[in-house]
Amino acid sequence: MRLLRLEIKRVLKSRRTYILVALSLFLSIIMAYMPVSFVETSYLDENKNRVELKGIEAIRYIKTLQSDTTGSVTPEKVRLAVEVCQSCFKEYGVTDYYELPEDIYNERILPFEPLLHGIKEVFADRHTGMAASIMAIRPEQIDVYYDACNERLISLMKMEQIDAQAPQDKAIAMYQKVEKPYRVYPGYNSDAMDYELLLAVLLLIFCAIISAPIFSSDYQTGADDILRCTKHGRARLGTIKMISVLGISSVLFIVCMGIYLMLSNSLFGWECIKTSMQMEYSITNLANWNMGQLQFAVVLTGLLSVIATMSFILFLSSKSRNVITSLSIGLLMCIAPILVYMIIPGEIGLWLRCMLPSGALGMTSSFLYATFNFEFLGGGNIAIWTPYAMIGFEIIEVLVFTILAIRAYVHHKVG
Repeated sequence: MRLLRLEIKRVLKSRRTYILVALSLFLSIIMAYMPVSFVETSYLDENKNRVELKGIEAIRYIKTLQSDTTGSVTPEKVRLAVEVCQSCFKEYGVTDYYELPEDIYNERILPFEPLLHGIKEVFADRHTGMAASIMAIRPEQIDVYYDACNERLISLMKMEQIDAQAPQDKAIAMYQKVEKPYRVYPGYNSDAMDYELLLAVLLLIFCAIISAPIFSSDYQTGADDILRCTKHGRARLGTIKMISVLGISSVLFIVCMGIYLMLSNSLFGWECIKTSMQMEYSITNLANWNMGQLQFAVVLTGLLSVIATMSFILFLSSKSRNVITSLSIGLLMCIAPILVYMIIPGEIGLWLRCMLPSGALGMTSSFLYATFNFEFLGGGNIAIWTPYAMIGFEIIEVLVFTILAIRAYVHHKVG
């Protein structure tokens, strides 16, 4: 334990580590507030003067305005929302929200906005997938709202997975487990999830900068030549170095993500995390999660991705005598999922993104966005939902790269 404490202290005393830890904590606070600052709304007071609201004030006003939508999303509530919307459209001779005057939208449509989410998707054309017009939806259709959701998923999977029956069956089975009726608690802004992911990616990069020199710097300065001659200078020291860096990276990630979620959820309101993720994203999302569970899943997979990526970078560091080389390749690994997403399309690219240690934090190809998609790995009768595949690969990579890094350090040749 004494050797572990000394190694942790050595890493933490680095000026580079001090700066990155301070920057991580600062960004956790700033980025938690930024999605709140984007929220804006307005209304006319008793004297017909326009009152502009931003940030927390806007969130509070919108919550009050939408208070009647809180709780279970029943077909009756959705039907009322659609009927009110259609009545408003007819009165003003329009066919979509953006054609309404802002004041009319805020007064008559905004109170029902959470219930109108996904209604066009639910009743989209079963053959083309084109979203339906609000005016084309008959109110009586909404009485079987959740049956229509099931039919929408079936038709969507037939378009997404042509001639692939296993993914279709898997998706249908997963969606049947989704708790219904959905629940909604107004006030949350899905931008907060994007900023949670962005913070996780930045933390991944910061941890990579901390981890890359761990072995390489000792090789480069010659310090390893001395350490290797001590009693515990091989396997034990290599293991201690791995544990210390992975521990520091994990704690930094958990603390910063914890600060972010505590502040973000406090600003938006903790009741918002009980909202079904289907009411924030696609109405037919496959995961049986509310927003709080989605937040936790992103943190968990992000942590696994950080540990797997740091294990890979430490393996590189244990093989390289040059700090710049291990750092450069390590940073490249951090952004590799983004590059693969842009350069390698199709099934091969999908497999690569899932297999990369940093795959869960690949921005548009990340675990978060994978939960919104309907992509599966496998063949024949096997279908693995990509978010689950990412978790599985990450766990394997943590074990493999940790063992390879220690082994490479033990067998490193001096001189």
